[in-house]
Amino acid sequence: MQLETPRVVVAGLAGDSGKTLVTLGLARALTVRGVRVAPFKKGPDFIDTGWLSAAAGTVARNLDTFLMPPEGIGEAVARSLPADLVLVEGNRGLYDGMDAAGSCSTAELAVLLGAPVLLVVDVTKSTRTVAALVKGCQVLDPRVDLAGVILNRVGTARQERVIRDAIAAAGGPPVVGAIPRMRGEDPLPGRHLGLVTAVERPDSEAAVERAAAVVAEHVDLEAVLAVARTAGRVELPEMSMTTGRRATRVAVFRDETFSFFYPENLEALEAGGAELLWVSPRQDRPLPPDVDAVYIGGGFPELAVRELSATSELRDSLAGACSRGLPVFAECGGLMLLARELVVDGTAWPMLGVLDLVVEHTDRPRGHGYVLGTVDRPNPFFPVGQEIRGHEFHYSRVVGGSDRNTTVMTLQRGTGVEAGRDGVVRGNIWASYTHLHALGTVIWAGGFLEAAVSWHNDGPGTAVAWA
Repeated sequence: MQLETPRVVVAGLAGDSGKTLVTLGLARALTVRGVRVAPFKKGPDFIDTGWLSAAAGTVARNLDTFLMPPEGIGEAVARSLPADLVLVEGNRGLYDGMDAAGSCSTAELAVLLGAPVLLVVDVTKSTRTVAALVKGCQVLDPRVDLAGVILNRVGTARQERVIRDAIAAAGGPPVVGAIPRMRGEDPLPGRHLGLVTAVERPDSEAAVERAAAVVAEHVDLEAVLAVARTAGRVELPEMSMTTGRRATRVAVFRDETFSFFYPENLEALEAGGAELLWVSPRQDRPLPPDVDAVYIGGGFPELAVRELSATSELRDSLAGACSRGLPVFAECGGLMLLARELVVDGTAWPMLGVLDLVVEHTDRPRGHGYVLGTVDRPNPFFPVGQEIRGHEFHYSRVVGGSDRNTTVMTLQRGTGVEAGRDGVVRGNIWASYTHLHALGTVIWAGGFLEAAVSWHNDGPGTAVAWA
């Protein structure tokens, strides 16, 4: 694919530098001015893509050079075109990656996309040192086009002037914005997994509008567009995607509590012939009729534990279907929902109970980062020997239950369910802390739908067992 669309990557020196505020503000401020923005988040983050989708009024996608091969990156970008601007929010610091070489960093992605970089710098209690930091980022990797700087949390007019003069004197890139230290309530408050999700906040539109107003007032939007237009033509490899005609009905457990789904995963199921049926686990209703499979993404079941523990009709219908072999694929929050019990603040709450697991919510992360695993035991969804790339971010751990010993994947990287293993399998149920991306683990949708087809065609008790 020849990528010619103007594009820019918004990066930072570290996490919490203001990248999300700037990117959200740019997405909304430019969108209301008639610019068609294609928003992206570098890395596996679900929450920021939700906010970017709200800001730009279109689906935001993830770009990650660990989760996806280059052709997966190209495919994700192609699905968001045509657009007037490809806008990418980076993660962590510009050069922060998996190792000292910065592999899988925001800088690496910017080079792959041929995109100039805007560096957001938190200037709290600093002046000329900012110029040194910017200059270091400018010269560390000559392949990276550091084309502009946005100062954030500026305290005074004098501080801004000194920093601007220092960056210019050092031969740094132009300063295209200076956002003052915000007074009062943060428009984007966080919690244990990052920002509060956009779908949970009734005032999410007001928060986006406030971010847009701040950016429009303190950032030169025309200068940002001018930077984006400097991006030259780049060749991105394309992914050969196969589609199928597996006529199936897949119930997707998705609501404000379970909102962590990559759009490409849902698109892959639809491309394979699946009709997706939306189910809210918080509403006590039985499974829709004639369902061939269930897909449960991640989320925050610990925040709705009282409601989830009271869903007797859903629990009974799912348990009955699972006992007859219904294929279920669950990730992270989905694993917690399928467990027998979820312990929150010392109280054990009954969950759906189709897996014999006891999960405890904790006050610190138990798994955080990329996952690299190999399937080493037969299961209905993946062949033995299949490499799995994904990520995990969970403030919970499995502390009991007989199914904790039924994992089918060994981890070379990551925490998983227990002792470097993940992927609990019982019958036709898969539950893991690992989140997969369909443009990285391309076999996933086909394996899942084949299990659903087997259930649909052959009836209860059937399974596809990969050798």
